[in-house]
Amino acid sequence: MSDQRWIALFLDAQAAEMGAAKNTLMAYARDLSDFSQWVENKSLSLATLQQSDVEAYLVHCDAQGLAQSTRARRLSAVKQLYRFAFDERLRGDNPALRIKGPGRSGRLPKTLSEAEVDGLLQAARSHGRGPADRLRNTCLMELLYATGLRVTELVSLPVAATRGNPELLMVRGKGGKERMVPLSPPAQVALRGWLAHRDAMEEAARQKGLPASPFLFPSRSKDGHLTRHRFYLLIKDLAVAAGVSPSKVTPHTLRHAFATHLLANGADLRAIQTLLGHADVATTEIYTHVLEERLKSLVMTHHPLADAADRGKG
Repeated sequence: MSDQRWIALFLDAQAAEMGAAKNTLMAYARDLSDFSQWVENKSLSLATLQQSDVEAYLVHCDAQGLAQSTRARRLSAVKQLYRFAFDERLRGDNPALRIKGPGRSGRLPKTLSEAEVDGLLQAARSHGRGPADRLRNTCLMELLYATGLRVTELVSLPVAATRGNPELLMVRGKGGKERMVPLSPPAQVALRGWLAHRDAMEEAARQKGLPASPFLFPSRSKDGHLTRHRFYLLIKDLAVAAGVSPSKVTPHTLRHAFATHLLANGADLRAIQTLLGHADVATTEIYTHVLEERLKSLVMTHHPLADAADRGKG
């Protein structure tokens, strides 16, 4: 069986059995394409590769100057492929089983202050070509900050999930897993405003014989909804309008801001894990630096010995 056939079978299994999202499948396909190209260039094959060969590939990735997170992701894809191959008896061993990867960087995620987020939300209310744009932009930003949704989850939200003036949204995340996320009062107001305008536009389109869109943020893209790229550009424009450095602002930094601000104001780490849709709390633990700062502040503010220490300094 050819190497490409191995990869195709793996991707099919991820889609059918594991319910992997389209973006996850695309990432696997890119990483495994690079891996299989390296294997081919070495006149090797996936069926006969040994542990030392996989380790040599990681050295190759390091020599290319790839980021630690990229190398970790590529090794993860290779490990998943060989686990699948072993389970399906495509080969009798797993050459990647004992390989430890470079891990992930301990670098803290970029985030935004509450004041910067407020500026972005205000910019959304005033930025756009007309009332429709401003209503949509406000809804996008309020929902993103209120829920911490991944950008794909946000732009592809089905309009059916937002009917009935909801206080909670049902979101389908990675691997098709569903979770409930609460809406803040400002997000509920923004959602009602956008829905009223959106529905009026949909009704006008229906009267012209055009089909209704199933998405909250419909567009003429091939997917039928606002694209990730378009939203990325929009959020950069809002950053400029808000006087916030565009280099600091991406959809993902708003997700980080959601988590960071919740934790700083007393939320439980497990609750944040659920809201973010993290399968493992270890992923959420990147935010524990905020918890540590909060606990330090609590001790310095309320512990009687802290006052004594301050007096001693005087």
